[in-house]
Amino acid sequence: TSGLPAVWRLFRGLSEEQRRYEKRLILEHPAFARLCQQLLRDARRVTRGDLVFSLHAVVSLGVPQNTLLVQTLLRVCQEKLNQLDNRCISVLATALTGLDKDKNVSALQAGLRLLVEQRIPRIRDIFILQNLMRCMGKDAPVFLKKKLEKAVLKEVDHLTFLNAQRVFFALVAMNHCSIPILNACSEKILEGIHDAPFRQLILILEACHDLQYRNIKLFSAVANYVTSTVCLWDKRQIILLLSAFEVLGFQPTELMDIFAEKVTEDPEFLNLKYLLIILRVYSRLNYVPEGQKQLFIETLHSCLNKYLPNISSTELLKAVYSLCVLGYLPHPALDQLLQKENLDELQSDDLHKDQKEMMLQCVKACVELDSPTFTKPALVLAEDFSLVPLNHRKAREALLELLGDENMFRENVQLLHKYHIDFEIRVDSERKKVLPGTAADDHADSSVERLAFLFVPLSAFCMGTTHPQGKLAVKKRHLTKLGYEVIVVMNKKFQEMTKEDAVQFLKGKIYSRSAFPFSEVNVQSNN
Repeated sequence: TSGLPAVWRLFRGLSEEQRRYEKRLILEHPAFARLCQQLLRDARRVTRGDLVFSLHAVVSLGVPQNTLLVQTLLRVCQEKLNQLDNRCISVLATALTGLDKDKNVSALQAGLRLLVEQRIPRIRDIFILQNLMRCMGKDAPVFLKKKLEKAVLKEVDHLTFLNAQRVFFALVAMNHCSIPILNACSEKILEGIHDAPFRQLILILEACHDLQYRNIKLFSAVANYVTSTVCLWDKRQIILLLSAFEVLGFQPTELMDIFAEKVTEDPEFLNLKYLLIILRVYSRLNYVPEGQKQLFIETLHSCLNKYLPNISSTELLKAVYSLCVLGYLPHPALDQLLQKENLDELQSDDLHKDQKEMMLQCVKACVELDSPTFTKPALVLAEDFSLVPLNHRKAREALLELLGDENMFRENVQLLHKYHIDFEIRVDSERKKVLPGTAADDHADSSVERLAFLFVPLSAFCMGTTHPQGKLAVKKRHLTKLGYEVIVVMNKKFQEMTKEDAVQFLKGKIYSRSAFPFSEVNVQSNN
């Protein structure tokens, strides 16, 4: 009766390619059919361990779920459920994750969930706990997730490097972000980071993204480890790692410097897929290595030109958008992108339509505003947008207290290329007086400075820094070209300020330091 679990153990040790070949041979072998027949006859007489391991083996080997054997094993497991020890429960839970919902599976899952709930307080094995977390999955009720979390927290002192990773992935499977568990797991992973294979590093970073877990210490350790051993890694592996960091919004500058150098030295390895990833990573993280900016971007541009004859319109848009974000206009690619047939194709495709429109809008703005021939316009067309966001309320109240009149600032201003300013304030050239401003006052005046306040989320910056990501960097660049001095405010931190601190903060941003000695805020009246 233990023959099928033994077959599975041997099969599990094979590579993925060998498994595909061997699975067919196993299922077609006469001895396998005899083992299945014997198990079917003995199902109610085998030990509880053989029962659940046999179910796990036949499911894993691909025996169809609707066969008499699988359905019989499921029914016998239901009958013997209360006799199963914790290890058997863990194996059974794993087997059920490989099956589709049917009458027997649903009944067994419901019974298993009740049993797990009763047993959790007595389970001390971290391996069994993480496996149950993984198998209970996203559909587990919140109270059960909390119970499993509590049980794991009791055992965190016994975590190993390997179990820490498993718990990480189990939390993803359960869609449950437990910061105390993740912090404990991160400490163990940090201890063994130098022994982690490449695939595990990627999975850990992806798990952090799935759980929206921001641990700069962990990300820095991974980046530093790969940077210090960069000669051991394949260029393609580094690309995948940089991509994982980009998704997290984390900027590993030293690694990005080294990789940019590798690209400029040997760009031949960059196929179109890798080129698009590199462009996306460096543009979103708004980073080009100092000292080799022009060479690096021109190398990427040259690679892109090579693929222009066969590139799709969507891939072309992504590439051009990335280079434009970095402040570089790739003219051959731009000319091809802006051809009517390519624009028509992009606009007719509904897949990711909003994202494509945003990228195309940005490209068109870059073509106009980043052109060497662009000069600051004499007239900046702007209009006040009627819909005022809720998160403006605190800033609006602080500005009213500071400036005394709502005519002293403009709120929710829309500019050309769909650029939006949260608050616009006009000051004299010495930054000592705030001037009244209306939508009609759009003419450029050398004696007037325009301040553009942007209240942005933390996600607009690279993680743990005040370095703006690509979209915000482009907006700042373009607003500056239009004659604004851009003041970026982290909205989360601003919302946490007291009203008095908010007023003082805005005062410090609006007025020059030489204006501070005055006891009263120097505001020019409407008269």
